[in-house]
Amino acid sequence: MSDTALQSYIDKWLAVQPQQRVALAFVDPKTYPGHIALAALEQEWLAAAYGIREPHVAATKLNWWAEELSGAAASGGRHPLTQVLFDDDRAHALPNERWLAPVLAAMAQLEEGTAADFQAQVAASSLLHGAIAELETAWWFGEGASSARAARIATLSHLLFSLLRLEEDAERDRLALPMARLARHGLSRNDLRTASPARHEAVRAQLDDLHAAWREAERLPGPLSAFRGLESRHGRGLVAKARKAADPLAVLRQGQGRQGPVVAWQAWQAARAWRKLVD
Repeated sequence: MSDTALQSYIDKWLAVQPQQRVALAFVDPKTYPGHIALAALEQEWLAAAYGIREPHVAATKLNWWAEELSGAAASGGRHPLTQVLFDDDRAHALPNERWLAPVLAAMAQLEEGTAADFQAQVAASSLLHGAIAELETAWWFGEGASSARAARIATLSHLLFSLLRLEEDAERDRLALPMARLARHGLSRNDLRTASPARHEAVRAQLDDLHAAWREAERLPGPLSAFRGLESRHGRGLVAKARKAADPLAVLRQGQGRQGPVVAWQAWQAARAWRKLVD
């Protein structure tokens, strides 16, 4: 296995979630290579599910992953990330269905359109992100740990991240804002490409729903991985700040890649919560 090849996948994950570079100070790559490989693998699945515009191309990519994971326990895997994961006993302790569930969920939602309202968005997105959270929680904490909180936060984080691509994805079937929100603010698909008072209000309303949902999510049972914990703290802080701004989307974009003292503190808190549960 090439270290360069492995690092390229980790770099792709960190390009999407740059704040996780700070978390690596608390999750030692030499001690926990599987934890980092799993995060990078999740990003590969999400890139296929959301980043490939042609559904048949995405399906081909995801089908490859399904075949890879189906045989990884026996073969050790062909992909650098799979090889790292299945070199760890905990990968073999998890049922095969746990590994396949995210890929199958991603394939099932490839051609889904825009949700009717916010609650429908959460429900639709939770199929894939819930399956990822179940696998992630079992990897970090064992099969008996509840994934309820991780699943909801993974779903909300996805909906927040999709707002950052509001303009780029304006021509896609699945929009970042639900249909009811577009109708209420008189926005067409084309209107999403340019800033306007109506678009600001629609994004702010979406952030209000995310803010309320995040507060509810924190009351759900279950632990969070160090990476998911940082993602939650970072995302919730972004939502709280952006929803009060005149141009909420601009604030989201400015804050997405921030890695200052606040993020270091959030990473330390997330890692501390994880260590308290596993030490």
